Amino acid sequence: MKAPPPPNQPPEHERRDRLLKERVHDTYKARLKPQEPSVCAQCGAVFHQGRWQWLAAPEAFGSTLCPACQRIQDKVPAGHLCVSGEFARAHHEEIINLIRHVEQHQAREHPLHRIMNVETSGEELHITFTDPHLARGVAEALHSAYQGEMEFSYANEEPMLRVRWKR
Repeated sequence: MKAPPPPNQPPEHERRDRLLKERVHDTYKARLKPQEPSVCAQCGAVFHQGRWQWLAAPEAFGSTLCPACQRIQDKVPAGHLCVSGEFARAHHEEIINLIRHVEQHQAREHPLHRIMNVETSGEELHITFTDPHLARGVAEALHSAYQGEMEFSYANEEPMLRVRWKR
């Protein structure tokens, strides 16, 4: 004979379904996949075989906005990089070229990795990104090329990465 379960514990045959809270909620991560194939109405990226790719548009396709274009339209970045310091001021153009190069390299394979905005505010350079992985990749490229100090800050409830790089 099997012993009864301890108090406050359901018996083995009872369902244990419960509502699980998401650790990170990303509004821009689609609940359902777009119809295949679909083409982004703004950038022309194609959703094919379960992912966004740079392909020629197929003859028959659905039209939608990719998550990157949606973020750009809504002005809601997933990554933010702040570049500061005397070295950064003296090498502004060189740093911008490095950032653009990293973006172009990543965007070939990942159409959703894009720079949203680049602006200079006072003595700082602020860059926003459509994907936190691109923000991290750019910061690591800066650190690899010029050393300096890096500081990463992840938001608790949203997929947002803030990076500060200074030299």
